[in-house]
Amino acid sequence: MYDVKAIETAVLKAINDMGTGGDDEIKVGVSQRHVHLSREDLDTLFGKGYELTKKKDLMGREFASNEFVTLVGPSLKAIENVRVLGPIRKNTQVEISRTDTFILKVSPPVRPSGQVEGSERLVLVGPKGSIYLKKGVIIANRHIHLTPAYAQKHNIKDGDYVDVMVDGEQLKPTKFYDVQVRVRDDFNVEMHIDTDDANSAGLKNGAKVTILKK
Repeated sequence: MYDVKAIETAVLKAINDMGTGGDDEIKVGVSQRHVHLSREDLDTLFGKGYELTKKKDLMGREFASNEFVTLVGPSLKAIENVRVLGPIRKNTQVEISRTDTFILKVSPPVRPSGQVEGSERLVLVGPKGSIYLKKGVIIANRHIHLTPAYAQKHNIKDGDYVDVMVDGEQLKPTKFYDVQVRVRDDFNVEMHIDTDDANSAGLKNGAKVTILKK
């Protein structure tokens, strides 16, 4: 006779702990430079009524598309093949690393996604046109996505800031301070950092780090 309640409890625990290697360990996702487009800008860059085509699902509703744009900064040097993420957003946003700024000659602020007021400018070039983006270029802040179950279990709330320890074989011991926490029911348990942060600590996709609550 199976203990149905015990099986349900075990399954729920496995789901809640998915992506973690221990009680406070979470998985790392390294974020490459990418672009989110508004409906208007998608029409300009790819043609009126164009719809993004999905390459693979990401977290929540987001997906990596098969579409790419070119970024051009004041230096007139370009970074090509920058992937567009879907779905479309209210405002266009470009997320790059500090290393990218040396090529493009721009100085974007470090911001949470969606906070584009007073941010940097760029030209985006697509197959059907180009746009001069007057604001929307940022370096995304380090952040952690959590499920509500994981957050409740560890007494962490949406909007909290935690420190994160990087330590292990093949890694460069590092401590990241003031990492923003985001909690939503369609999130996975995962910390997102850009390529510069990943390289500095020897981190790759799937590596494990430890949350240190303040």
